[in-house]
Amino acid sequence: MVAFLDTNILLYAQERGAKAEKARALIDAGGVTSVQSMNELINALIGKYRRPWNEVERIRDDLLATLGLPRPLTFATHLFAANVARDHKFHIYDAMIIASAIEAGCDTLYSEDMHDGWTLAGLTVVNPFG
Repeated sequence: MVAFLDTNILLYAQERGAKAEKARALIDAGGVTSVQSMNELINALIGKYRRPWNEVERIRDDLLATLGLPRPLTFATHLFAANVARDHKFHIYDAMIIASAIEAGCDTLYSEDMHDGWTLAGLTVVNPFG
């Protein structure tokens, strides 16, 4: 199984409690994420959580050490995502995550924000907290 980790998984891992523990376990098990998720993570950590840049950079570097380089944002991914958004009524940013996960060959997309059990092209969305 190859798992793709949505931004909310990366964010929960920075908190405390049961969701944080589950999110950290998913990250420790390995998987794939995208540049988009890393951008969203940094935006939330700096904006919503008011974390200092040195802490944000440490978090990013720890994720890179565990998960490897994130999937790039390409125009081909955008085109794929636009079709997913149009055909399946997803927000374009969620569709970008879905497209990135499919392009990476993932069979599971861990996300709290999408439709649990939804499938496309061998990828299944799983809410690990549900």
